[in-house]
Amino acid sequence: MLQAPGPRERAIPGNLQSAVRDLQRRKARGRRRLALIEGIRLVEEALGAGLPFRGALISPELDRTTRGASLRADLARRAVPIEGIPARTFATLAATDTPQGVLAIVEPRDWTLADIPVGRGRALLVLDGVQDPGNVGTLIRTAHALGAGGTVALRGTADVLNPKALRAAMGATFRHPVVSLDDAAFISWARTAGVTLWATAADGEPLPRGVVETELAGPVAVIVGNEGAGIRPALNAVAAKRVAIPLAAGAESLNVAVAAGILLYEVLRGR
Repeated sequence: MLQAPGPRERAIPGNLQSAVRDLQRRKARGRRRLALIEGIRLVEEALGAGLPFRGALISPELDRTTRGASLRADLARRAVPIEGIPARTFATLAATDTPQGVLAIVEPRDWTLADIPVGRGRALLVLDGVQDPGNVGTLIRTAHALGAGGTVALRGTADVLNPKALRAAMGATFRHPVVSLDDAAFISWARTAGVTLWATAADGEPLPRGVVETELAGPVAVIVGNEGAGIRPALNAVAAKRVAIPLAAGAESLNVAVAAGILLYEVLRGR
């Protein structure tokens, strides 16, 4: 169960509204090591995952549903600092078109490579320069749902704590290890941990349905690249295999999250 926030968790410089505005910037999120979450479902997921809360902004919209009123009561019961503001003011801070009346500042878990299991039969997802925050969040949600051990975000990838990415992940970021690394650190770790790298590519080797190299001693890392440019040459050079999904005649490509989901499913169900 989430413990009541201590003095450090409450120490937001200025008021909550100014802190929310500040955390809409990536540099501020990195500096403060805090995240901004919006909406009933995402706040519920953060509470369920046991994240420390620094505070919450609430508008009258939240109390218009039984679920919203229950969430407000849960935040109060857990001693989360709450600031009520008018709906019009809330709308200037919200990132969604139809705000549900709750914005919260949380302290996300600081995942490390030690949190990613690297035993035989495991898989992980690697994001190479995936720039759209919505795609990044969907990829994390997909990796978590399919049982991947973790996700690694490499250079050029959108901030995994971007509010849009967090909404798309639907709480998966709070429970699924997500680690940001530079290329050299990732490649060194993969070699040491015995991780086999599979790079996705339109001209790669078609992955036969249900056929996976079960004799591999360690996990497989499925690397997906930038939505337009694909995977960078340096990563292609160290990949053990370039793989592709067989497509119907006339189909050019798949959304990066859809492609990652298919490949992870094939890898994990065959091991």
